[in-house]
Amino acid sequence: MQPDLMEILACPVCKGALTLTVERTETLDDGREEILAGTLHCADCGHAYRIDDGLPNLLPPALNEMPAALDAASAPSSTPSTPSTERDS
Repeated sequence: MQPDLMEILACPVCKGALTLTVERTETLDDGREEILAGTLHCADCGHAYRIDDGLPNLLPPALNEMPAALDAASAPSSTPSTPSTERDS
C-alpha cells in the first residue's frame, strides 16, 4: 500500500479517519515506500483493518468474520468424485 493512499481512505463502517500503524515496509526500485504489513485503526468506531502483502483489507468486520461453514461449503472438494458405473448382467 502506498502511504499517500491515507489521504483518501476512510473507515468503511462509520466514514471516520483512519490511523496507520506500520509493521513492515519495502523500498521500491523507484525509491517510493510500500507498506507491506500494518493496521488501519478507526478511533471513531474502534474497528481495525489489516494490511497484508501490501493490500489493505477494508471489508467491514461483519463481512470479514464469515462463518466457517460458509468457508467449508465454498472450498473445492479434495477427493475427486468417481462416477458410478453399474452394468446390467
